[in-house]
Amino acid sequence: MSSNLAPLAQAGLNDSVDIDPALAAAIDQAKNAAVIEAGNSAFIGDHLAIIMEADRLATHLFTCTNPAYVGWQWAVTMASTRSGKTPIVTITDVVLLPGPEALTAPAWVPWSERIQPGDLSPGDVLPAAPDDPRLTAGFAEFLASEIDEDFDYVEEYRGVMSGWELGLGRARVLSVIGREQAADRWFEGEFGPESTMARHAPGQCSTCGFQVAIAGPLGQAFAVCSNALSPADGRIVSLSFGCGAHSGVIDPGFTPVERAGATDID
Repeated sequence: MSSNLAPLAQAGLNDSVDIDPALAAAIDQAKNAAVIEAGNSAFIGDHLAIIMEADRLATHLFTCTNPAYVGWQWAVTMASTRSGKTPIVTITDVVLLPGPEALTAPAWVPWSERIQPGDLSPGDVLPAAPDDPRLTAGFAEFLASEIDEDFDYVEEYRGVMSGWELGLGRARVLSVIGREQAADRWFEGEFGPESTMARHAPGQCSTCGFQVAIAGPLGQAFAVCSNALSPADGRIVSLSFGCGAHSGVIDPGFTPVERAGATDID
């Protein structure tokens, strides 16, 4: 039996349970169990501690010396029973656990929370959750439902009536939450009013001839750029965005007639 009893510190889950003498003395038995589990005695290092899990139930911890598991510990859980006056110690579990400084994988996060803009590739399918707050029921969904209620129900259905859209042919349409999230994202993005390009622009998209209006509530604050020479061509832009390709930019050397765009007048 090992004589190294110095590390026998009670760091257990139940500090009110005293260390069982029979379990505390069973270090060699615990180490042999770890060797069998590891398949190599070289992978079992020094005894670290004994943890009293409960009355007559303890876990011995040993350093793992396998270079592939630096900082991990072998945990051997043992139980003490009695046959008459003689305690009997048995092995209940042997596992390899990460220690305080072990290299471990980060906590698992569902794919729906890991995915980021730009992750979707050709051929990928990204289903929207049934309760996605960015979407709400369109007119088609209400026609297909068996709900026999008036529009008071619609009012309660995630605020549909606060920004209701018919969405004919679509079971779901953009909800108020989805619209606000999109607006915030576009406003704060590359083609919003706070971008470097916008701050140095001679005019805003709201006064640009290349601006293409969009329908719906978002059209009150956003449009699509149609200027092939603009970095925002084909993109959603804030009406308060702007760039150097604004239609109002005129060469200062043009004549008044040229500035009016009537260059073909004789």
